[in-house]
Amino acid sequence: MDKLLIRGGRPLNGTVMISGAKNAALPELCATLLTAEPVTLRNVPRLQDVATMRRLLNHMGVQTQTHGERGGMSFSAAGPITPEAPYELVKTMRASVLVLGPLLARFGHARVSLPGGCAIGSRPVDQHIKGLTAMGAEIVVEHGYMVAKLPAGRTRLKGARIATDMVTVTGTENFMMAATLAEGETILENAAQEPEIPDLAEMLIRMGARIEGHGTSRIRIQGVESLHGCSHQVVADRIETGTFLCAVAATGGDVVAQHGRIEHLEAVVEKLRDAGVTVTKVADGIRVQSAGAALLKAQGFRTTEYPGFPTDMQAQFMALNAVARGAAKVTETIFENRFMHVNELVRLGANIQIDGKVAVVEGVPALSGATVMATDLRASASLVIAGLVAQGETLVDRIYHLDRGYDQMETKLRGLGADIERVKA
Repeated sequence: MDKLLIRGGRPLNGTVMISGAKNAALPELCATLLTAEPVTLRNVPRLQDVATMRRLLNHMGVQTQTHGERGGMSFSAAGPITPEAPYELVKTMRASVLVLGPLLARFGHARVSLPGGCAIGSRPVDQHIKGLTAMGAEIVVEHGYMVAKLPAGRTRLKGARIATDMVTVTGTENFMMAATLAEGETILENAAQEPEIPDLAEMLIRMGARIEGHGTSRIRIQGVESLHGCSHQVVADRIETGTFLCAVAATGGDVVAQHGRIEHLEAVVEKLRDAGVTVTKVADGIRVQSAGAALLKAQGFRTTEYPGFPTDMQAQFMALNAVARGAAKVTETIFENRFMHVNELVRLGANIQIDGKVAVVEGVPALSGATVMATDLRASASLVIAGLVAQGETLVDRIYHLDRGYDQMETKLRGLGADIERVKA
């Protein structure tokens, strides 16, 4: 397994190009199943999860092609499609459940393995099954697969009012994609509002879908008989943006995150400003300026659904708090196992105590380099930030987690002046 070797203590300066959002690209790749016409996506990030999803689409019979320097990909689902997602292709990626809605909507049946991914807690698929069942699908779970079909005599899903028991991003995306080809109107109550949702909706609208209310908790979709091809640019990754903002805040420096959208990170930006960091909106990006950890003030926060503080930024901000002045309480409300990075931060010298869903972080004057192990995607990013500010060398193991969600992170950090390199296994 590859590792990252980091020699800490260098400020970050310059401009970093923010890639397309993983959590927008993955459902948008799945949306290409909804039409037989060609679809082109731009700004697709070069990530392991994207490569896995592309292999899955290829397995089903979708023709894919990479082109251009800015993450261009084209898709054609015109040929014979095998509506099956086998375990071997989806065991590392929870987003694979997103093929279920499009396959049901266009082909009327699907066999999709229960998904895998980061071990950060339960992300049940029961909400997906509940919603698609409300739209007329018959779904059973057997031998580790969701087997779905339309009832005898039906050729299309039917519109329905779907009110999920919890806010679910992938559930909202699955229902929205399925509803575009359903018969009649579908209303999604308690819909997720993350920026990736309206980005997917805008792509579907370009394909001929009729969608209103995306970006709010109530989305209305009028089904159409068919969708056509389109060209769409994937929105910039707000979590990658936030990760770089936290890295600069901790190390000190002056960086412009090009394509970053400050309106997608308001909760994180507010905490950074409270910590003593200067964050400003500039033309096509965000500028972050920091005098470094010595002048930071620790900030408490509670993770919650968008537009609140994102759970995907909790670990990175905790790394910043670990070297800030004072103490801060961090409450994790989304995933029950999302403090696994704490033990690794402690190996670097952080002072963190956990009590259930709450972590209390007491800032220390300095971290000390050590060998640490990444346990999930965002934990990996927190360890990189900690390594950038730590004294001496830090070796981050199991960075395949990092490669699932960050497009060439070490290359981008080197471009900002970090002393970081990938050590090949």
